[in-house]
Amino acid sequence: MSLRTLLVTLALCLLPISELRGGLPFALSSDVPLLLAYPICVGANALVAPLVYLFLSSLHKLLERWNPYRRLFDRLVERSRRRVHAKVEKYGYLGLILFVAIPLPITGAYTGTLGAWILGMDRRKTILAVLVGVVIAGIVVAAVFTLGIKALFLFIE
Repeated sequence: MSLRTLLVTLALCLLPISELRGGLPFALSSDVPLLLAYPICVGANALVAPLVYLFLSSLHKLLERWNPYRRLFDRLVERSRRRVHAKVEKYGYLGLILFVAIPLPITGAYTGTLGAWILGMDRRKTILAVLVGVVIAGIVVAAVFTLGIKALFLFIE
């Protein structure tokens, strides 16, 4: 794997829009073997949860001193908690795992971590749940990519 391929793969896995859904297919399409691409992409995407917690905790502490931010944040958080409280109570961390594991737009490590932070879920359990979700998402993305390539060869030959 070239340095350029590695850096682009890591960047895609760390970006909020692409995450694992962009990084793993890029690496695989750049002829990086699955057994090398998978742990690199999953590892990079799994770093999102602790990085987001670190960022949110420090930024929130700074902005919380500013009254307009605090009022807006409190309103948004309270409304969000009211809307999803029953589902979080019912599904908890398993729901978070499944939310992160489904490789669709607006689901993933960033959104899952942000939602858990807003809802006041335990940091360590959240990071573990996001990690498990990322591992599952990696399996799903790798399977779809691999089966898609094999299906393509059925039409070419």
